[in-house]
Amino acid sequence: MADYRDVNRANWDERVPAHVGSADYGVGRFATDPGFISNVVQFDVPLLGDIAGLRGVHLQCHIGTDTVSLARLGASMTGLDFSAPAVLAARSLAAAAHADATFMQADVYDAVQVLGSGRFDLVYTGIGALCWLPSVRRWASVVAGLLRPGGRLFIREGHPMLWTLDDERPDELIVVRYPYFEQESPMVFDAPGTYVATDAVFSHNTTHEWNHGLGEIITALLDEGLSITGLVEHDSVPWEALPGKMERLEGDEWRLAESPSRVPHTYTLQAVRRLRR
Repeated sequence: MADYRDVNRANWDERVPAHVGSADYGVGRFATDPGFISNVVQFDVPLLGDIAGLRGVHLQCHIGTDTVSLARLGASMTGLDFSAPAVLAARSLAAAAHADATFMQADVYDAVQVLGSGRFDLVYTGIGALCWLPSVRRWASVVAGLLRPGGRLFIREGHPMLWTLDDERPDELIVVRYPYFEQESPMVFDAPGTYVATDAVFSHNTTHEWNHGLGEIITALLDEGLSITGLVEHDSVPWEALPGKMERLEGDEWRLAESPSRVPHTYTLQAVRRLRR
């Protein structure tokens, strides 16, 4: 089997131009509107709080719109992503927006070696990141390694229950199809499109993905010396995760049109690296 990183990187690399050109990411607005921040970060602000003056790192930052948004909230940001075209796009965005944000290309598991140990006040991870990683314990080790003692993790992510649901059913049923718990072997998908509106046609459509249970994520962080300081589950997600079954809300959020309280859509998890491990 091909290395999952090579397979997934080819998929992401090819989609960068479509994402940069899509109105969904709003790349052009960062240059024309100095106060503009992404909808994803706007959703996070009430729980994120004041980050002015913090040194932050955004893992798996893609084209940098959320990273630049965090910089506009006053943090000095570093973004890290494994896709060379994404990093180039992020650097261009930061320059156009005059943002205090730098970007590095590396695999997330190599972040401590590339960026240095204990350098950051804030580790931020956004929507749709953990599903690309085979081991949540290795990820938690990276988070702990990057944070200074007392530093904070902030992650809003698709809920592992949402990731189990069949997103291809043509009827109205909500059906569990995929594993909830982390598995050794990846789920392999072949999906020709992407999550933004685009007419682009892609040739690299295979992805390797994993789910990680909420208990697995929390336990991994605890074992790496972090204390959980907050966990909030949400009834919305910033893309149409179940096509044909969701309604669009303000701020580009989506939720089940019927009885959305049936399923947690996303969660926000916060943790602090303890002063002594």
